[in-house]
Amino acid sequence: MTWHRFTRGRQQPLSIFIATTVLAGLAISPALAGEASSAPSEAKFIAAILVILLTSRLLGEAMQRLGQPAVIGQLIAGILLGPSLFGLIWPEMQHALFPQNAAQKAMLDGIAQFGVLLLLLLTGMDTDVGLIRRIGRPAIAISLAGIAIPFVCGVSLAFFLPDALIPHAEQRLVMALFLGVALSISSIKIVAMVVHEMNFMRRDLGQIIVASAIIDDSIGWIIIAIVFGVARGGSLQIGQVVESVAGVAAFLGLSLTFGRRAVAFAIRFVNDNFVSELPVVTLILIVMAAMTLITDALGVQTVLGAFVAGLLIGESPILTKHINTQLRGMITSFFAPIFFALAGLSSDLTVLKSPALAALALGLILIASIGKFAGAFLGGAIGRLSRPESLALAIGMNARGSTEVIVASIGLSIGALSQNLYTMIVTMAVLTTCAMPPTLRWALSHVPLRPGEKERLEREAFEAKGFVAKMERLLLTVTDNPNGRFASRLAGLLAGPRGLPTTVLHIEPPPTSTDKRSTSTTEAGQLADNVKQSADEARHAQPNGAKEAPAVAVKTRAEVLGPEQAVSHEAPKGYDLLIIGLDPARMPEGGINPEIAKAARGYEGPLAVAVARGVHDDDPIGGRLKILAPVTGTAISKHGAEVSIELARAAHADLTILYVSPAQPPPDAISHRRRRLLATRHEEAVLREIVAVADHYEVRVRTRIKISDSPSAAILEEADRAHDTLIVLGVATRPSEALPFGNTADQLLETSRHSLLFVAS
Repeated sequence: MTWHRFTRGRQQPLSIFIATTVLAGLAISPALAGEASSAPSEAKFIAAILVILLTSRLLGEAMQRLGQPAVIGQLIAGILLGPSLFGLIWPEMQHALFPQNAAQKAMLDGIAQFGVLLLLLLTGMDTDVGLIRRIGRPAIAISLAGIAIPFVCGVSLAFFLPDALIPHAEQRLVMALFLGVALSISSIKIVAMVVHEMNFMRRDLGQIIVASAIIDDSIGWIIIAIVFGVARGGSLQIGQVVESVAGVAAFLGLSLTFGRRAVAFAIRFVNDNFVSELPVVTLILIVMAAMTLITDALGVQTVLGAFVAGLLIGESPILTKHINTQLRGMITSFFAPIFFALAGLSSDLTVLKSPALAALALGLILIASIGKFAGAFLGGAIGRLSRPESLALAIGMNARGSTEVIVASIGLSIGALSQNLYTMIVTMAVLTTCAMPPTLRWALSHVPLRPGEKERLEREAFEAKGFVAKMERLLLTVTDNPNGRFASRLAGLLAGPRGLPTTVLHIEPPPTSTDKRSTSTTEAGQLADNVKQSADEARHAQPNGAKEAPAVAVKTRAEVLGPEQAVSHEAPKGYDLLIIGLDPARMPEGGINPEIAKAARGYEGPLAVAVARGVHDDDPIGGRLKILAPVTGTAISKHGAEVSIELARAAHADLTILYVSPAQPPPDAISHRRRRLLATRHEEAVLREIVAVADHYEVRVRTRIKISDSPSAAILEEADRAHDTLIVLGVATRPSEALPFGNTADQLLETSRHSLLFVAS
């Protein structure tokens, strides 16, 4: 980027900012002329929102282009709109846009306070509890040391501050506790942003840094909740502290046990049964509000309730990306800019014109930075990190960002912090956050890989590209017959190793009597039991040392609607694979059952069609699995091979990968021998790639290459020779009423005596 382009990019937002402010002022001038009372003005409220959103967006965009987090731009927007700049150059308009009368301020403050709760909700949703479990002891040691030292520094500093900086001299201890917390908490969002940007999120050090910041945040909000309880009493009383700690402990204990299951059940119930638009978002807001009211009733800060609500919601197994994106978009585009801009508005940097206050602010920044750096570096040493790793960790944990601003805003709102001290803390948050990204980038670039880390990263990157590995939820559409029971078994094998929630749609004709309806419900329950049985066997049969997945949650629904209506009604609730097991799979006159085609039309995404034959026609659940997976090298055939590998892993079944090469390639100028050599190289490369996938999952496979002009005949010949019981074939589909899978699949459907699984992706 040239200097001209850079400066032009900076001048445009400034020009827009000035123009918008002037226009907003002209827009509310009639309201100003007609309102001498203290009644709140809708025009002023809308004008303030307009200016805040525009300036926050422009400055947030500018900060991101400079490699800084957007929240810094939002804070700076508020500072510029406040008495530090706008109030100096045009005080009348600044007071008109942001009047000080209580009624008008309450309108913006209400949005800002709700925005705080939503920000903590997002923080909780982004908290990776599994990461904390994996990292364990090092992250806890780092976090505790990184909190303890700056907390002690902040509390100690508070007792040396002049009385002029303390709102209530008799409550110096309460102010000291707030200052200690403000100096000791890191901003998980800022830390995670830089770690992710540097591609360190999967590195050992990156995970330790993020996990430590998560623990920092979690401990910080617990401390804030307790300090808030103390602040309500006005002084430190042992009984009150014990009461606050006991209340927080009980709240966390109940929330993380009973609350986790209750929230997961509620999200799944609403997602699966409500038909209105985005009902889960409404439920999430209700859960957050309920938990904040509970913490308020306990006498602790409501932010703890919002944070814990986010933890529980983030662990829900069916929180779809669509829902997450909708909720996040609302918060980051509206509530967050308003909160941080108002936090900046409350800061008055003109107070730093005083040499004494400027020196105190500088001292506060130095004590906060040195204390946090020393604590995190010491924690890294305790956690047995190398010196470069400890250095990067200490730099990363020194960003305060949004977390500190929220803490300071709470302290200001309850009178624990003075306006001047609040301004110093916000200044510290801005400066430490701006300094962290470039210094952390430099530090991370000098951290070498640990022994064995390269292999782990390659393995995880390999799995991230997988077809099956990305699945989160399965939809099973079946009838109670061998095809349906076999499909339910295969669904359980796919769901079990990963704990994938599964919904069973039992398709039945409309009942003509109560007895038939009762029978249909019983059959649906039996199919669900088949899924659970297969899933449990797959979970418990994983290799030693492998992490056992959670039990598979299976939901059943007996449907009297046709397959297309039933699937199209259920599919929007968020599924990654539709498995169909309807009877018959093949019509007497030939071709696939139109009901299967109808079910497929109701679903936009990968699907699999199960056909039980041979041993599985007699015993769909207990029949032996010996799998054959034909491949061609296309992405579609590889997806079929991945499914076969997952089934073989879950069932400990034998697996053969077969490549069928055409007997006579099309004539061209290349000699027959050269053509055969090139074809062999291609076949071997395809097989090596699939074997590598199998090796990753510790599945032993056999590979075969057959030369034939009839792929279906070669596949059946190999299946007969090896006594395979299931053929898994990746197929392509085309828009059609008949659901065509291609010639090879059609011929297998017509003539195979072996069970079939067509995987269409």
